[in-house]
Amino acid sequence: MLVVKVGGSRGIDYDAFLRDLSGYDDVILVHGGSSELNDVAEALGNPPQFVTSVSGFTSRLTDRETMHMFNMIYSGKMNKMIVEKLQVLGKNAVGLSGLDGRLLEGPQKRSIKIVENGRKKIIRGDLSGLVDKVNTDLLKLLGDNGYLPVLTPPAISYESVAINIDGDRCAASVAGAMGASDLVILSNIPGLLRDPEDETSLIQNILFSEIDDHIEKYAQGRMKKKLLGAKEALAGGVKRVILGDARGENALTEALTGKGTVIQ
Repeated sequence: MLVVKVGGSRGIDYDAFLRDLSGYDDVILVHGGSSELNDVAEALGNPPQFVTSVSGFTSRLTDRETMHMFNMIYSGKMNKMIVEKLQVLGKNAVGLSGLDGRLLEGPQKRSIKIVENGRKKIIRGDLSGLVDKVNTDLLKLLGDNGYLPVLTPPAISYESVAINIDGDRCAASVAGAMGASDLVILSNIPGLLRDPEDETSLIQNILFSEIDDHIEKYAQGRMKKKLLGAKEALAGGVKRVILGDARGENALTEALTGKGTVIQ
């Protein structure tokens, strides 16, 4: 079993990535759509708002209007674009959000503790949360019958409210719950860089025991969540996590041969 997460940032070559993915069986794909969502939010006059937690992690503030746009882009445009392309490639893909069949379930956050202008602040009412339950029966049913699940946030809370969840940590939850051997997280950078401005400064190998240190020393922005997701996946039984580059040909195959940042 292989779980792959492909991001939604600019520069990702989805056609090349999906051609490569179509050569693999027993795969679950998780995807994002952040750049598309940002563009739509700006165009509709509701520009995205991001906050930084007291522990240094960045996340998107999600009110009800943002959740409507989230579903429109993630569950709509991006999910069905990927499903269509995989169908052309001969893979019988099924696109689902975490809402469908209570596929991805967990608690809504009661509050978020953030740092704003150097001061700590508490925000309540945000539609965000965590995944602590995966509907493995549904995923196994699809896989056993030849379907390729294509999954996307949001998830559903225990009170049946749609909640924004981090895609990388979501993929980690799926990988752990499904007993995946590998989790591959692909984005628009080569992996974890010592210098975010220098793509030749790739850190090629990290041990599980070193993840927290690398989050503190090297990770910036979204990379912090990717490393946190890697830590959670490995703690959940996944053998190896690879952070790779989705901008070129054969991105998945190259990642599985060790190109990128390998964490184990």
